[in-house]
Amino acid sequence: MKMVPLISSGVAGPLGVLHLPRLWLKVSLDAAGKLHPDYPAIGHGFDKMVLDGLGLDQKEFEQFMHEHHPSYPQLEAWILEQKGGKLDPGAVAKLNAAIISYEHDYDTRRAVLKNSGLPEAGGRLKDAVSLNNLDDWQIFYEEELALAMH
Repeated sequence: MKMVPLISSGVAGPLGVLHLPRLWLKVSLDAAGKLHPDYPAIGHGFDKMVLDGLGLDQKEFEQFMHEHHPSYPQLEAWILEQKGGKLDPGAVAKLNAAIISYEHDYDTRRAVLKNSGLPEAGGRLKDAVSLNNLDDWQIFYEEELALAMH
């Protein structure tokens, strides 16, 4: 069974980095061959923003994840090891602000709202974190819950 990653980009772990728990989940699922095909293990949006914002090399990150299959706290410990024991609080704040404030383009927003059965004009959702949550929930519902209930 392939899984939809249902940890929101708006969630942070103990290091306070938004989206990092979701990135960990996606790459972990991918390493286990269980990531839903609609999701890249590491995409060009928030995934890349987090890796770049933390100054992590994507290939090294992927290699660590695929070879060690870390728990989430083990991933954070590895990140701290890569960064000399601490993260730059200013860099984390800047990254988190960029994630929170990011908005999808009009066509993406419209497609997510339509797929979820919500009116385009009436939706308050504009930020990518909320729209991505809605999209995840809809895919999960359509492919997992609806099938299980019928």
